[in-house]
Amino acid sequence: MEAELRTRLMDIVRNLPESPGSYQYVGADGTIIYVGKAKNLRRRVASYFVKEQVSAKTRLLVSKIRDIRYVVVKTEADALLLENNLIKQYKPKYNVLLKDDKTYPSIAVSREYLPRIFKTRDRSRRGAQYFGPYSHVPTLYALLDLCRELYKPRPCHKPLTQEGVEQGKYDVCLEYHLHRCHAPCVGRQSHDDYLQAIEQCREILKGNVAGVARTLRERMEQLADELRFEEAAQVKRQLDAITLYKEKSEVVSATLHNLDVFNIESDERTAYINFLHVVSGAITQAFTFEFRKKLDETDAELLALGIVEMRSRYGSDAREVVVPFPVDLPDDIAVQTVPQKGDKRKLLDLSRLNVKQYKFDRLKQAEKLNPEQKAVRLMKEIQRDLSLPTLPYRIELFDNSNISGEDAVAACVVFEKLRPAKKLYRKYNIKTVVGPDDYASMREVVLRRYSRLRDEGERLPDLIIADGGRGQMEAIRAIVEDELGLHIPVAGLAKDDRHRTRELLYGSPPLSVGMKADSQLFRTLTAMQDEVHRFAITFHRDKRSRRQRASFLDTVAGVGDKTKELLLRRFGSVKRIREATQEQLQEALGEKRGASVYKGLHEVGNDGAGNGE
Repeated sequence: MEAELRTRLMDIVRNLPESPGSYQYVGADGTIIYVGKAKNLRRRVASYFVKEQVSAKTRLLVSKIRDIRYVVVKTEADALLLENNLIKQYKPKYNVLLKDDKTYPSIAVSREYLPRIFKTRDRSRRGAQYFGPYSHVPTLYALLDLCRELYKPRPCHKPLTQEGVEQGKYDVCLEYHLHRCHAPCVGRQSHDDYLQAIEQCREILKGNVAGVARTLRERMEQLADELRFEEAAQVKRQLDAITLYKEKSEVVSATLHNLDVFNIESDERTAYINFLHVVSGAITQAFTFEFRKKLDETDAELLALGIVEMRSRYGSDAREVVVPFPVDLPDDIAVQTVPQKGDKRKLLDLSRLNVKQYKFDRLKQAEKLNPEQKAVRLMKEIQRDLSLPTLPYRIELFDNSNISGEDAVAACVVFEKLRPAKKLYRKYNIKTVVGPDDYASMREVVLRRYSRLRDEGERLPDLIIADGGRGQMEAIRAIVEDELGLHIPVAGLAKDDRHRTRELLYGSPPLSVGMKADSQLFRTLTAMQDEVHRFAITFHRDKRSRRQRASFLDTVAGVGDKTKELLLRRFGSVKRIREATQEQLQEALGEKRGASVYKGLHEVGNDGAGNGE
């Protein structure tokens, strides 16, 4: 930052008041690039300039600041609300971005002489009252159906006026005859009764289902006392409908009333926040939304911002918020509770379940659109869990295979972006090891492979994984680091007594890296281990089969590799070759060579006949 600019900015900082407020950073083009809040404006803004910022993103923000503005308010709560409003107004480049929710529908109650209740995705209608948005659309329809069944608000779209009703300009429509409307447009339902019904619908949409049920029960009992049994029966049907809806709601506890529950899950780029609103022991609203990160915002900062935004958007006046950890939230907004047990803890766990499921669904959707995104996410998990210096774009795995040292082989499989690169697979015959010594075999193969790659300037892997535990890892590390002087991270996949993958090992000395057995990463690594094992065992079986099949033919004079291959391809087995007539062999090899091989086969005798198949 230029000295003159820094001096000017520090002069602004020194003159800031020590009061609550919102500060705005202005960029070179005069636009607001960041909005923040503070209990103490001077102290908070000074923290950006008087100490070295750890975060690279924050250092970038500071380098772009050309001016500082601020607004002083009376309380910390006002500062929080102001910050939220300014972010929505200016959409600063370096603030978190709340993803738009226009795809989610809401319920609108219009402000007309005879108000209507309907579903909408456009919340810009003047004067209307909105409930939602609803991320779970069946809940929206259930609420609309309940209101229509109980109170029958008019379903038509006509702009009905008081003058038109009083002057008899409207006619009874089909909806009245289908018992979907009480026809307030022609006076068959009084205006006061209609507005009272709409008000009851508002209470239902607010979540006060229990209050509506209580009112209906009192009305039913009053009608029964007055011997108005038909009307009482009609109210009872309404009460039954609302009771059925309440039973279908997520009921937590009758002792919980009017509180908000929040939980958060985040990754490097996005934070997912779940919001539950509880009234009279039932969850009446549930919504999960996203914040796109711009700086290195903490979960606590994002959760505080999300609480203010969601309570403002949904019009919640709950005096208590349930959160997974304390956040910087003024007491006059709501009282915080971090429950450890009981019904509130169950609510918090339910919120966490919802936000984790939402995050999983969003990742799945993104991965369908961009399959490589899944591989990048898993590679980042590997990099994070093992503290690798680079993304493990290329991973190589080794495995040995032999039976009591016979036909000893090894295999190397290569994965790029966690997908098998089969053209780069390699097979190795063990040359220097006698007997069943897996560690010595591994050292031989690793030395042969990486000395060649190093000498020829070929690409080295970002991670090596041994199909085994600590011994195999140490065998690889001794060659790669100590002998070849290469710096390639080495991990191991250890198995249990049942030969099932048990854990991922890493480090020196190797330590277990915690991974859930049902995680996508664990399944991916297990599949990679199965692939190298399949490739190694297949090579071993092929070699053993070739040796067993060809052992007898090796004793026959004049039969080399090409002749053996030709005969086996023609007759299928050594047994059938031995049973072939001289004419059949001459037809396959030519007259002179066929006769020679026939003679050689029958001069050898019966030794080795058991190796036929």
